[in-house]
Amino acid sequence: MAYTVTIRVGPKITRSRHAALDDAIDALERELTTLGPAARRTTKKALTREYEPVAQVAARGELSGPSRINPRVRAGADVRGDGSIEVYRGKVRREVIERENRETPFDTLRRALGAGT
Repeated sequence: MAYTVTIRVGPKITRSRHAALDDAIDALERELTTLGPAARRTTKKALTREYEPVAQVAARGELSGPSRINPRVRAGADVRGDGSIEVYRGKVRREVIERENRETPFDTLRRALGAGT
């Protein structure tokens, strides 16, 4: 049983498999935090509406597993156009996980998923 990490940056999709949940979260963190300037966006205008960088998703990392048919874990992180990272639980209906105190986004994800306990 393995966990799958899927990273989407524009049209490019990469996948990797990891034996443990902690390893999968580490890989997700490593991939998304190294995007740096590639994740920055400017304000975009579509028809009559403007989208600020914080409202744009520059990259998305998804985590699922251990089963492929009915995974117990479905979670991920969005890298916003301003460089901030927001973690969530779920696949179709995403639930944003709120950070506590001085947690990093990935510490929040570990806490919510029970990794490292």
